[in-house]
Amino acid sequence: MLTIGAPAPDFTLASDTAPTVSLQDFRGKNVILYFYPKDDTPGCTREACDFRDNVNHFTAANTVILGISKDKPTRHQKFRSKYQLPFPLLSDESGDVCSAYGVINKKSLFGNTFLGIQRSTFLIDPTGVIRGIWRKVKVNGHIEEIIATLLQKIG
Repeated sequence: MLTIGAPAPDFTLASDTAPTVSLQDFRGKNVILYFYPKDDTPGCTREACDFRDNVNHFTAANTVILGISKDKPTRHQKFRSKYQLPFPLLSDESGDVCSAYGVINKKSLFGNTFLGIQRSTFLIDPTGVIRGIWRKVKVNGHIEEIIATLLQKIG
């Protein structure tokens, strides 16, 4: 299990904005790395739009936002375009990055149990060290928590 102060696992994933995106591409910047279950579902849309609506706070704090789910890049493109999201969405179809960050958990829906992405967010500093972890995220109020932590860590 990843902890605050640990190095963030590096990755290279397919993106909706470029052939691939690597965590290393953002050395020198803070990174908000958020994992979400599925494009264009109610909670995931609300979360993405919260990031979109607060992007100026992140930009002012030298911070980029990266969203990761197991959806294909073409689905990400539609989702990103539909909601005018100003940050890349990355595709972890294999689930390897999700596993490295410990966000794959058992879920239950209509009596069926399956493995899925647990909504989680990581704050990674400019050197690649984890400075904040939120697991089992509830969308309401989450963006405010992230902004407060980011300001505290860099301020």
